[in-house]
Amino acid sequence: MRISVSSDMDEPVARLLVAELRRRGHEVRAYGALRPGADAQWAVCSEAAARDVAEGGADQAVVCCWTGTGASIAANKVPGARAALCTDAVTADGARRWNDANVLALSLRLTSEPLLKEILDAWFAAEPSQDPEDRRNMARVGRLDAARHGS
Repeated sequence: MRISVSSDMDEPVARLLVAELRRRGHEVRAYGALRPGADAQWAVCSEAAARDVAEGGADQAVVCCWTGTGASIAANKVPGARAALCTDAVTADGARRWNDANVLALSLRLTSEPLLKEILDAWFAAEPSQDPEDRRNMARVGRLDAARHGS
C-alpha cells in the first residue's frame, strides 16, 4: 500500500512511524520534517499528504503534529480526505469501519511506540462497514464534501 506520512516535527515517534510502515511492507512518501528541505508547517505538510490520497497518489495517509488536532483539521480541508484523530486502537478501528477514514491523524505528544503499533494494527485490520446505515452516513459525508467544494 502507498502511504503518505507528514509530521511538523522530527520526533522519535514520527521516525518510528515511517520505519514501522516500511517494516509492514508499505511504500512511504514523507512530508514536512520527515523530508529534508520540505516545509514543516503542520498545515502545509498535512495538506500535502492528504492531497496525495484525494488525488490517488497514495492509498492512505498518516498526518502528525504535537496534538494531532491541527494535522487532522488541515487534512480534512482537502476534498476527498477523511481524517480521524486517533489516540487509541478502538478509535482507529471505528474510524476505518464506520467512517471510512482514509487519513489517520496522530499526536506526537501522546503516542508511544506500543500505542502506535496498536493503532496501526487496528487501522489496517479494519475494513469499511457494509451495513446499509453506515453506508448511508458515509454517502452523506461525501455529499457534504462535494457541496462544500462545488463538485
